[in-house]
Amino acid sequence: MELLSVILIALGLSADCFAVALSASIVNRSLTRFQIIRVALSFAIFQAVMPVLGWLAGKTIVDLISNFDHWVAFGLLALVGGHMLWEAFHHRKEEKPPDVSKGWRLILLSVATSIDALAIGLVFAFGDTNIWLAVPVIGVTCFIVSSIGFAIGKKAGELLGKPAEIVGGLILIGIGIKILIEHLVR
Repeated sequence: MELLSVILIALGLSADCFAVALSASIVNRSLTRFQIIRVALSFAIFQAVMPVLGWLAGKTIVDLISNFDHWVAFGLLALVGGHMLWEAFHHRKEEKPPDVSKGWRLILLSVATSIDALAIGLVFAFGDTNIWLAVPVIGVTCFIVSSIGFAIGKKAGELLGKPAEIVGGLILIGIGIKILIEHLVR
């Protein structure tokens, strides 16, 4: 597989990370650069490691999880998105918005946005793709795309306030529904 194809795959895999970063920064506009880097780096690492796991495991693991991976992604994104919606309507003004840069939120979001990358690893295993070239391209692309999502979300959140928080939660739930529908229609 040529480099351009790997870059396009990396952009496709990064789309969910972009949307999550966008919605997370809409909800929590006070994220520091360090927190943004931590989330973008976590997304990038998960996006880069999952294809390697898929590539190493080959068809066996993909067959085992392909029947329910879409449900896992949907569940994780719906859980986090639902919590964001609940926070938008129930948190008091003096409370800090949720911190997506650490703990279970960071892990859930990183896993949920990288499950499709596992299947891409299988494609790489059966193709002529150099996995050791693809992995850094995917990781770096995801880091950059996630960082852009944070920058745009921060500005949108400043302009729109609480309605933007609601949109952020709905975006996550929408991504989960999209993943679920795509896999159920196959």
